[in-house]
Amino acid sequence: MTTTPDTTALSSRVRRRRPVTLVLAGAFLLVMFVLVVAGQWIVPDPMKQDILDNSLGFGASGHLFGTDDLGRDVLKMAVGGARSSLLGPLVVALGSMTLGVLLGTLAGYRRGWTDIVVSRWTDLLLALPAILLAIVVAGIFGAGYWITVAVFIVLFSPSDIRMVRAAVMEQAPRPYVESARMLGLSQWRVMYRHILPNITRLVLANVLLDYAFAIVAMASLSFLGIGVNPGVANWGRQLADGQEIMLTNPWTVAVPAILIILVACAVNLLGDALGSKADDS
Repeated sequence: MTTTPDTTALSSRVRRRRPVTLVLAGAFLLVMFVLVVAGQWIVPDPMKQDILDNSLGFGASGHLFGTDDLGRDVLKMAVGGARSSLLGPLVVALGSMTLGVLLGTLAGYRRGWTDIVVSRWTDLLLALPAILLAIVVAGIFGAGYWITVAVFIVLFSPSDIRMVRAAVMEQAPRPYVESARMLGLSQWRVMYRHILPNITRLVLANVLLDYAFAIVAMASLSFLGIGVNPGVANWGRQLADGQEIMLTNPWTVAVPAILIILVACAVNLLGDALGSKADDS
């Protein structure tokens, strides 16, 4: 099959553009990381109310994106809400992948009853509606933020367990694993010192994808008033509060919505890029 000059030129342009997109995504996430770490010093009181300046529009009275119906600055709430909107999902992604690595490696390498028990456990969790279960558990235990995070760690882990299990099963028959067995190394050393480093890139890519899903999931619960305590800046809660005046000041809804979308897209771009490199290796 021959390649036309136009096709070659188009593919070369795509290759040139892709790194720029990844750089922009990485730079944007770096800014978000700074807001998570230093947001409380950048904006000490993001939920400060001023009833006299309520429902202001774009750029009014020194408020770049206006204010909500309680006189709270939209931009300051978005900056202050980065911590609760992004920190919990990161813990969810890391926690669920930790369970995935531990249980998935055991199931994929040892097989037998270990594999059967772990597989049935993942099947059970996958059959449960994640958002509805999180709402029920958070409601029973007081809708605490970290309780919601713990629930999502458990509910996100089945897909990670299955992914790691499949990767370990693919690596197990390879010569380097057989050589390690012949040297008399323990199963734990073979699994976590030899097999695991060879699937690290795949694991990291899946962590990023989990992070994107967790951001959206926790924002959805916050929108429903679950998981974040009243008075805490959060993008999902900001979306819910801004509904009533979105016709007066649409930025009360647009700012947190755009931030959620951009962060999720940036994380997905980096995860897809890392996953494609893992497939090529």
